[in-house]
Amino acid sequence: MTCLPIIIAPDPRLKRKSIPVERVDDEVSRLMSDMLETMYAAPGIGLAAIQVGIPKRIIVVDVAGAEEPPAPIKLANPELVEVSDDDMCQEEGCLSLPDQFAVVVRPRAVTVRYLDEHNVKRHLRAEGMLATCIQHEIDHLEGILFVDHISAIRRNMILRRLVKARKAKELESAMA
Repeated sequence: MTCLPIIIAPDPRLKRKSIPVERVDDEVSRLMSDMLETMYAAPGIGLAAIQVGIPKRIIVVDVAGAEEPPAPIKLANPELVEVSDDDMCQEEGCLSLPDQFAVVVRPRAVTVRYLDEHNVKRHLRAEGMLATCIQHEIDHLEGILFVDHISAIRRNMILRRLVKARKAKELESAMA
């Protein structure tokens, strides 16, 4: 398995819509495994293929706590087929927006249809943190970041901080 570089916002690639995979073959399955390794190393609880520069409709998630065994889920072509009427507020972060967090309102529960790592059609009912994580990652496939769900003022503050951090890192690299 390979740890892949994660794209950091504001990068225009993160705003691209991802394309469906025709089928989950060995190449897609290997990408899913590489994405999981990348997500765990970051560390994070979800990752979309577009975040590693691959505009395919693939996400991986694992919301197991530190004291729990890993519970990875690999999803190709995930599609929300049902969302609950009741919402929940959850603080979200993103591996593509390091050290930035904001409260986002999303449906409390969802049902998602997808292809698993063996190209088998599946449905999953998710609630709470898992539902939030799945929705967050599916948003990435549509070119939507969690900051697109918050006020423009707060979003612009976060994006300016990321630009400033990138420039500082570039300057530091140039001086080394």
